[in-house]
Amino acid sequence: MKSSPTIALVGNPNAGKSSLFNQLTGLRQKTGNFPGVTMDKKSGTWPIDTQHIATVIDLPGVYSIYPKSLDEQIVTDILANPAHPDYPDVSVVVVDASNLHRNLLLFTQVADLGVPTVLALNMLDVAQQQSKVVNSVRLAMSLGVPVVRINARTGEGTDLLKKAVLGQMQEPVLPGKLFFDPADEVPALISDTKNQYKLTNNYLALQYIIQHDGFSFLNTPQRKVLDEIIEQHKFSEPTFQAGETITRYKRIAAIVTEVVSDQRPVNEPTWSQKLDRVLLHPVWGYAIFGFVLLLIFQAIFAWAQPFMDAIDSGVAWLNGQLKESLPAGPLTDLLTDGILAGLGGILVFIPQIAFLFLLIALLEESGYMSRVMVIMDRIMRKFGLNGRSVVPLISGVACAVPAIMATRSIGTRRDRLITILVTPLMSCSARLPIYTILIALVVPSQRVLGVFNLQGLALMGLYLLGLVSALLAAYVLKILLRTKERGYFIMELPTFKLPRWNHVGLTVWESVRSFVWEAGRVILAISIVLWVVASYGPGNDMDEAEARVKQQNPMAAADDLQDRIASERLEASYAGNFGHFIEPVIRPLGYDWKIGIALLSSFAAREVFVGTMSTIYSIGSGADEEGVTIRERLRQERNPETGAAMYTPALAWSLLIFYVFAMMCMSTLAATQRETKSWKWPAVQLVYMMALAYVTAFATYQLLK
Repeated sequence: MKSSPTIALVGNPNAGKSSLFNQLTGLRQKTGNFPGVTMDKKSGTWPIDTQHIATVIDLPGVYSIYPKSLDEQIVTDILANPAHPDYPDVSVVVVDASNLHRNLLLFTQVADLGVPTVLALNMLDVAQQQSKVVNSVRLAMSLGVPVVRINARTGEGTDLLKKAVLGQMQEPVLPGKLFFDPADEVPALISDTKNQYKLTNNYLALQYIIQHDGFSFLNTPQRKVLDEIIEQHKFSEPTFQAGETITRYKRIAAIVTEVVSDQRPVNEPTWSQKLDRVLLHPVWGYAIFGFVLLLIFQAIFAWAQPFMDAIDSGVAWLNGQLKESLPAGPLTDLLTDGILAGLGGILVFIPQIAFLFLLIALLEESGYMSRVMVIMDRIMRKFGLNGRSVVPLISGVACAVPAIMATRSIGTRRDRLITILVTPLMSCSARLPIYTILIALVVPSQRVLGVFNLQGLALMGLYLLGLVSALLAAYVLKILLRTKERGYFIMELPTFKLPRWNHVGLTVWESVRSFVWEAGRVILAISIVLWVVASYGPGNDMDEAEARVKQQNPMAAADDLQDRIASERLEASYAGNFGHFIEPVIRPLGYDWKIGIALLSSFAAREVFVGTMSTIYSIGSGADEEGVTIRERLRQERNPETGAAMYTPALAWSLLIFYVFAMMCMSTLAATQRETKSWKWPAVQLVYMMALAYVTAFATYQLLK
C-alpha cells in the first residue's frame, strides 16, 4: 500500500462533495491543472493515520460518468484510465441521503468500473427534515461496499470515513457482481474489446466502446479500431446507453425501497420548496435579487470605509516616517514613492474585496446563489446564452480567468464561445479599486430616501452596466455566430442551509490572499519600473526643466517651488515623454499624459491603475508631503490649463465607463486563447472591447463636460 495514496471525491452537484473536501483538507489545499487539461482542480493532503498522508482530489460534480461537457469529461478520463496520474486508490462517492434514487446512479457506475469505493452518506439531517430514515447498514449490505454516515458541513463521521478508506486501501472490498453487466447483452462485443485492449473489466470495455472519441488517453489509430469493432457488431450506442440507465434505475429503486422509509405525507412541500415559490417567482424573484444586490453594494461602501480610511492613513503615515528616518537618496525615493506608494494603492482596497467575497460566500453557502442562476436563465436564453452561462458570468464578478475556465460546463460550442467573449464585460474585483476611488472623488457620500448611500448606488449602477452590456454583446454575437446547436440548462436546487462560518472565512481568506498576492506581484514590478522611468529622463532634460522653473519663479515660496520642480521633472522624464506621445489619442476622452501612463501600465492588470496614479502623483507632488492619502492626492490634482480640479465629474465618469468596457487584462486574454485554442478570439475580444470602451468614454466625457 502506498504511503501517499490518492483519494478521489466523486458525487453529484450539491451533494456536499466540496464541503467534505474542505473538512478533510482544511488549509492544506492547493490548486492546479488536471494533467493534460487546462481545467482547475482542487487537491489537498489528508492525514489518514501516522503512516499515510493521502492526496485528496475534488473532482467536478457529475450526475453520470457519461459526460455532457468538458469538465464532466475529466471525471471519466480519470476513472476509466488506471494510468492517469490522478487515478484514485479509493474513490469516495458522496451522496445526498435525501435523494438516494438519483445519487446512486453515479455510484453504481463508479463501482462497476472496478474502483475501490466508499459510499459517504451525506445530508442525513435534510433527509430527516423530510421525514426520511436511511438504514445505512442495510444499504451497505445491498451495495456490497462500506457505507459511512457523515455530515460534510460539520465534519461529523470523518473519523469513520478514515477507517473505511484505510480498509479499502489495505483489503479492497468490491460488489460481488456488476450492477449492470454489458456482457449479458453484447458478449461478443465486450469480449473483442477486452482482448484488443487487454482489459479485465466488462464495464470499462463498454466505456471504451461508447466514449472512445472523448477519451484523451486513446490515440487516433486506437479510436479507428474501436470504430471498426462497433461497425462489425452493429452496435447502437444511444439505444444501449438508454437501456443501461433504465436497468440501473430499476435495481436502484429496489434498493431504495428496501433501505429508506419515507414517513412524509404525500405531496407535502418542504420549507425550501415553500421559499422557492417566492424566490423563483417571475416577478418577486427578480425584485428580491435586485434588493440583495443593492444591499451588497451598500455594504461594500458603508462597512468597509472605516477600515479603508485606517489603511490609507497608515500607509501615508508610514511613508512620511520612512522619509524622515531614512537618508535622502534614490533608494529611499524608490522605497517610498515607488514601492510603498504602489502597494498602498492595492492594500487600501482589501476591506472592500473582503466584504464583497464575504457576502457572495454567504449567498453561495445558504443555497440562494443557485436560485439566482435559475431565475437568470430565463433572461439569458433571450440573448442567445445557455442557462449554464450564468455560472461563468456570476463568477466573472470575482475574476474573469476562472470564470472563462468555468465555461467548460457549457455543452454547445457556440454558447461556450459567446460566454467566453462576453464574460470580461462583467465587472471583476480588479475593477473595484478603480470604481471606488473615482466614485469617492465625485459622488457625494449622502443618503437617498434616508436608507441608500449614493456612492453605493453608483457602484451598483456600474456593475449592472457591465451585465447589460454583456447581454447585449451576447445578442449581437448570437446573430453573427449562427448554429443549429441547442443549449440546455439543468440544475438541481440545494436545500437552504445556515452558512458555515469556517468555510465562509476560508473562502474570504483565499480570495483576499489570491487578490493581494497576484495583484501585489504585478504592482510591485510595475511600481519599480514606473519609478525608474518617472525619475530619470533623456539627456539633461530633467535638470534643464528644474533650472527653468527656478529661473521663471525666483520669488516663489520654497514649498510651492518644490512642487513645481517635481512636476516639471516628471514631465521631462521618460514616463512623461511617453505620456505626451499618446496624449493626442486620449485627450478627446478628457485624459492627460499622467492618466495615459496609468492606462498603459494597467494593461498588465486593471487594478494597477490606482497604484500607478499613486506612484505618479507621489513623484510629482514633491517629496516633503507627509500623511497625504491616495484619495487626497487625486483630489488635490489641478488641471494645468485651467487651474481647476483635474478630476471633474466628466473626467471621472469617462474613466469609470472606460474601465467598465476595457479589456485591460493580459491574463484574461491568455485564458481565452487557452480555452479556444486560437489567437483569433482573444484578438476579437480585445478589439471589440477596447473600441467599445473608447467610444463610450468619449461620449460620456463630451456629454458631461
